[in-house]
Amino acid sequence: MESAPRRRDDKPWTFLTNHARVLIVIARDPGLRVRDVAQDIGITERAAQLIITDLEEAGYLTRTRIGRRNRYTVNADRPFRHPAEADHDVQALIELFAGRGASRGAARPPRGATGAPAPARSL
Repeated sequence: MESAPRRRDDKPWTFLTNHARVLIVIARDPGLRVRDVAQDIGITERAAQLIITDLEEAGYLTRTRIGRRNRYTVNADRPFRHPAEADHDVQALIELFAGRGASRGAARPPRGATGAPAPARSL
């Protein structure tokens, strides 16, 4: 079955908002810097900071200051904000995109200076 040809006047759009993307990226790695969050999603640092503030104010994120860095905890039991989805919490969304256990603090490997996963250290 062939797909319909794309019209030139089609507007690009996606199913997930930047708020959802920020929540998912932070669930994957709660210790990311705002700069890294912005880069992963393709938005400005200022936009990422505003979204993080929105998510904190709404109770989806909790920020803990550790030295000069922030570490975030995702409160995945919070419901979706739109009334049509308010009977569901964001846990399933996070598990779908960030992997099982990501919202409970399990993180992907820490990033090195280049953004690539840092090499494992032996003890």
